[in-house]
Amino acid sequence: MGNEKFKIGVFDSGLGGLTVVQALKQVIKGAQLFYIADTKHAPYGEKTQAQILQYALDIADYFIKHHKIDALVVACNTATSAAIENLREKYPKLIVIGTEPGIKPAIAQTSTGHIGVLATKATLQGGKYQQLVNRLAKDKNVRLFEQACPGLVEQIENADLDHPKTATMLEHWLMPMRENRVDTIVLGCTHYPLVSHIIKKIMQDDIFLIHTGDAIAKHLLERSKEIHHHNSGVLTIKLYATGPIDQASVERVFGKREEITHIII
Repeated sequence: MGNEKFKIGVFDSGLGGLTVVQALKQVIKGAQLFYIADTKHAPYGEKTQAQILQYALDIADYFIKHHKIDALVVACNTATSAAIENLREKYPKLIVIGTEPGIKPAIAQTSTGHIGVLATKATLQGGKYQQLVNRLAKDKNVRLFEQACPGLVEQIENADLDHPKTATMLEHWLMPMRENRVDTIVLGCTHYPLVSHIIKKIMQDDIFLIHTGDAIAKHLLERSKEIHHHNSGVLTIKLYATGPIDQASVERVFGKREEITHIII
């Protein structure tokens, strides 16, 4: 790489991928990170596979054209399921890292053998998730309680994290898990860590939550060695959005105000 900085593109349909950015901040040094919140097309979970694939390809093209990225992080379970194989095929020289529900660490963590999975409908019905479950859980003594969460991403995007409606939705989905002694829940959407406090309250704190930001950060650090990235120095972050985005929610994630540039893709 010479003296050039490692350049990373990260995207999601909105705020959720910022939980991955937070994890990357703890691990990746001396790089430039560009984040796109594709709020114009949010939520991805309600779109077709073909639509999501096109959004992902358009965003990847934007990153390459405008920022000459070395790595692309698909910080969205739904987009990973729909687009990761196509992205790797189209950009063979690009480090492409996706997001998948943490079934493997959940199996390692659970004591009761009962694991909850909260995700979008698109993720749960996607072939990538089904392959993951078949590979990891088929021969294990575990039972998965899968739950699609329609409307939850919208609540989070609208900064309604602590609205009574959000708690009511989560309680409706989580009570069967609590009654069935689920002790580990996989947060199968990068938005969902933003409501971890509500999930823990409903589950009466006797719960272990699995989300994948830390695993993505470690994986990216390992892959960065392929292009001789020296992991030292300052990580700079620039945020973009394709549509409206709640500034207060971004500040809540980062703990301070961040400038957001609006772009057209």
